[in-house]
Amino acid sequence: MTKVKICGITSLEDALMAVEAGADALGFVFFDKSPRFIEPGRAARIIAELPPFVQVVGLFVNASLDFVNLTADSCRLDIVQLHGDESPSYCQAVRRRVMKVFRVRGMESLAPMADYQVAAFLLDAYSPNAYGGTGASFDWDCALSAKGHGPIILAGGLDPDNVASAVARVVPYGVDVSSGVESSPGRKDAEKVRRFIREAKKPLQG
Repeated sequence: MTKVKICGITSLEDALMAVEAGADALGFVFFDKSPRFIEPGRAARIIAELPPFVQVVGLFVNASLDFVNLTADSCRLDIVQLHGDESPSYCQAVRRRVMKVFRVRGMESLAPMADYQVAAFLLDAYSPNAYGGTGASFDWDCALSAKGHGPIILAGGLDPDNVASAVARVVPYGVDVSSGVESSPGRKDAEKVRRFIREAKKPLQG
C-alpha cells in the first residue's frame, strides 16, 4: 500500500488530524523562505506529542550541515529531506536517513540520481520561483524511469482528485502532498487530507 506523507505541518491540531486520517509521515519545513516554515523549537514540541509509528521528516534547503544535524537531533527527526542543491557527500554526512529531492523538468533532470546513495528520492515539479509546495505537476513518465534508482516518493501537483491516477500510473513507494490539501499555506483542510489519504491508499487493480 502506498505510503503517504503530509508535508508543511505547522500546528499540533493539523498533525494529529493527519495521523488520525492515516498519514504514514509528517513533514516539517525548516526553510525560512517557505510560507510553511516552522521554528525547530515549535516543531519539537509538536513532534513530542505525536503517537508512535509515525515517521517525522524535516525539510531543508541548502542549509548548513551543522544546522541540519542539530535540528534532526533536537526534533528527533526520523528522516531528513534535502530539497536544494546538496551534493552526494553532503547527504552522506547527514546523521539520519536522507530523502533527496529532484525537481523535474524532463528526463535530463534524473541523470544525477545515479550519484546519490540515499534512502529514497522525492520527485517534485521544477519551478524557478520556489523549491516546492507550488502545486505544479510534471510528466509522470519521468517518475517511472526514476524507479530504477531506488524508492520513489511522488510529489508535485497532487491532490485528492488526481492522486489515485498518479499512484495507478507510477506505483511509487509513497506520495507527498502539501498545498493540495490546504485551506491556506500551512493550514490543512481536514476533509481534503482524509480524502487524499483514502484515494492514495486505494488497492491497485490487477
